[in-house]
Amino acid sequence: MLERPVQPLILSLAAPSIFANVVSTIYNLADTYFVGQMGITSASAAVGVAFVTMTVIQSVAFFFAQGTGIHMSRCLGAGKTEEASVYVNTGIAATVSIGTLIAIVGHLLLDQLCYVGGATPTILPYARTYIGIILVGAPFIASGFLMNMQLRFQGESFYSMLCMVAGAVLNTILTPIFIFPMGMGIAGSALATVISEAVSFFLLLYVMKRAGITPLGLRYVRIPNTEMARIIMNGGVPSFARQVMLGVATSLLNNAAAPFGDAAIAGIAVVQRITSVGNFFQIGIGQGFQPICGYNLGARRFDRIREAYYTAIRLAFVSVAAIGVITFVFAPQLIGIFRDDPAVVAFGTLTLRLSSITMPFTGVAMVTNFLLQTSGKMWRATFLGACRLGLVLGPVVLVLPPLLGQLGVQIAQPTTDIITTLIAFPMAMAVLREMRKQEQAEPSSQN
Repeated sequence: MLERPVQPLILSLAAPSIFANVVSTIYNLADTYFVGQMGITSASAAVGVAFVTMTVIQSVAFFFAQGTGIHMSRCLGAGKTEEASVYVNTGIAATVSIGTLIAIVGHLLLDQLCYVGGATPTILPYARTYIGIILVGAPFIASGFLMNMQLRFQGESFYSMLCMVAGAVLNTILTPIFIFPMGMGIAGSALATVISEAVSFFLLLYVMKRAGITPLGLRYVRIPNTEMARIIMNGGVPSFARQVMLGVATSLLNNAAAPFGDAAIAGIAVVQRITSVGNFFQIGIGQGFQPICGYNLGARRFDRIREAYYTAIRLAFVSVAAIGVITFVFAPQLIGIFRDDPAVVAFGTLTLRLSSITMPFTGVAMVTNFLLQTSGKMWRATFLGACRLGLVLGPVVLVLPPLLGQLGVQIAQPTTDIITTLIAFPMAMAVLREMRKQEQAEPSSQN
């Protein structure tokens, strides 16, 4: 982390994360694809509506994963393994507990969750069934995400990848079996997801005990004091806000699309699944950058942080631009794989092509967000994360659809992406200047 050349190091850390994230996308695409084969547009739309609930569950995982993981990586960089273990174990215990609470409260507010996600009266029965089952798996889903990210912070991306791949493969096998031969319909898709997430959870727990740098055990779990809570919040709030705003973004887009019918909502759901491949490349590269940033921040190696940031930006742009070319050219075929309804294909094709054009630029905001978050700039990271998924998207959705109708819904996210990129780069330059001032004040840090 402190000595190896930056670009090979980022690639070595990012490759397993990218692969795992792409597999996770396939995981989600399996649900979208096999539910689409039921031939019911409202059922396909229900998977998109459920995405809001999934982001609520994941927001808890990302809060504790980033809040504990960032500090853990700094501790490891400074040689404080005991303190790192406290944060790892406390994060796991908190995530399992809050995931259980979400499952209970979610079932009490099930219809409200569906409506917030953009369900129409025709979508509601399918959404209620799907989300109700997903909520049962909330503790496994949340804590699985957390442990996966903690392994990455420790530099063990390969093991986190294996656990995610195992769950994704199992989900891809179980989903069609439960939906068709067993006749469970959309309930079968949700049940396959919950079972697969539970298997991933236990695999991750085993791997963390055997291969993780920090030991596991109840003796390391703490009720956070003021300082610990401050540290966790400083690292976790930006990710929490980003995930919550992702749910807000989905809800905004689904509700904006609702006047144009279930086909529009289904089209957005499919496009979000496809574009997530590019997003996960950016996230994987950002996750490859993040432990380097954390370790070197702990070691006061600001020169390596700057080099890693610019390298990550270049890698993110080039890789996602290549994906964008493919999704632009083959947009109708890609949409048609998941739903052959002509109305869904027509709406989704233009939406996907517009998103493909702006998708490469979002890597600037993604990597910058990881930079701000890992360096402790909580409020700046929170603001930037919220821009793309709510602070900018909200006004865009309020303005464009009334002016441009259906086209306004389709260009809402691409417009937001460009505005967010223009906001992100100056923020990155500001924090890198701050680091340079610290570096000049600490000349011994480079020795």
